[in-house]
Amino acid sequence: METLEKHDIQGFVLRGYGKMRHTIYVLLHVDDAARAKAWLAQLSIDVTDGNQHPKHTALNLAVSCPGLEALGMSESSRRQFAREFREGLTEPHRQRLLGDVGEDSPDKWRWGGTQGDARAERVHMVLMVFAADAAILKEYWDQVRQVVLDHGMSILGMLDGQLDKDNKEVFGFKDGISQPLIAGNHPDTNPFDTVAAGEFLLGYKNEYGVLPETPIIPTKDQQGDVNLLPTIDGDKKDLGRNGTYLVFRQMQQHYDEFWAFMRENSTSEDDAVKLASKMMGRWPSGAPLTLHPDADPGKDQPNYFASNDFGYAEKDKDGMRCPFGSHIRRSNPRDVFEENDVKLSLSLTKKHRVIRRGRDYKISIAAAEGHPARDEIGLNFMCFNADISHQFEFLYHTWINFPRFDRLYNDPDPIIGTIRDPAPGVEQNFTIPQCPVNRQVQNLKRFVTIRGGVYLFFPSIKAIKYLATI
Repeated sequence: METLEKHDIQGFVLRGYGKMRHTIYVLLHVDDAARAKAWLAQLSIDVTDGNQHPKHTALNLAVSCPGLEALGMSESSRRQFAREFREGLTEPHRQRLLGDVGEDSPDKWRWGGTQGDARAERVHMVLMVFAADAAILKEYWDQVRQVVLDHGMSILGMLDGQLDKDNKEVFGFKDGISQPLIAGNHPDTNPFDTVAAGEFLLGYKNEYGVLPETPIIPTKDQQGDVNLLPTIDGDKKDLGRNGTYLVFRQMQQHYDEFWAFMRENSTSEDDAVKLASKMMGRWPSGAPLTLHPDADPGKDQPNYFASNDFGYAEKDKDGMRCPFGSHIRRSNPRDVFEENDVKLSLSLTKKHRVIRRGRDYKISIAAAEGHPARDEIGLNFMCFNADISHQFEFLYHTWINFPRFDRLYNDPDPIIGTIRDPAPGVEQNFTIPQCPVNRQVQNLKRFVTIRGGVYLFFPSIKAIKYLATI
């Protein structure tokens, strides 16, 4: 097991800052590169690293590809980064891959999109400000905000985020349970759910036993102080080591429509909760259906899910408890994937894991054009992965959106994989295995809407220092 250089890794990768439930994600635009780089030099000292265990405040930073350009990084250096990062979320092929069409299309996004002031190329950096409570957050952000504005940057927007006190997401289910453990980061790792560090951090071996692709720049004739970066092969510098890629998507969740659909397809309130749980793969308490198939144990359940060490092979290979098409089973098939044995199934799924760091949001929408004032609620979805293509995009396209996942035929992910207006003849169903005949819930609705997003580089602390010198 490789030793992680935690002092050089930004802390948000290694821990979710669970004690700091209040957050502001600040979308920044660089107006004056020289002044912005002076700020980065100071930020490299103030940023929260992986050795720290903050209790009151934390600060982390991510940079977009247009942001690297705005800071003055040469095209040859930018081309060393992953293609997905360079192209961004709004590239047409990627829109089709992720299902960002119709109401979810980037031309309708509030930020990170393709139109006007919401264009993706305007988002240069995302500053992440965390605090233990709302009062501390306000005080801390007031201090940070003035420093930002004094260093040649504009604030394009501020996205609030928070962790529910019961750790439940908007639809009412306990969230953040199924997280992989990073090898070398957790003192009580279990082999079932421990994943190689290189799946989430550049510079370490991944589940294939190789180093993930990383942005490498030559030592000679290079911009900035390359001596700040780790050396590779004597004459190259690793700009990526201890960094990673961050996917950020703001996702509105339609709570009323979700529960209305469950009730329309159920005979009672308890039946509606059970149907929603079948689609999610867990009960609202977080208890997995595989271990509790008949009812939610609620507060009486043992704390087994703290380590999340259950599989499907022993008790639920045929999906009679947790359907194959449920959200948690298709996003992490664990030890039962298609017709593979347990060992191969685990090996395959570990190569497509991501670390989720999402937080809920609420926006008050003023009355306009005949629409009453309302609150929009949803998720600031964020995930870390060393390879966007083989992790986030594979997960979304091949397991979540694909209607022929595993043994299914017309079944996209019932929570986030459906299309709002499917073409004529396209079915969107959810299959619940039963004896002697499966139950099929037909005509699934779209319960989420994408409101913004961006692909980001989450640099190491050394890389932040380097960016300040280019």
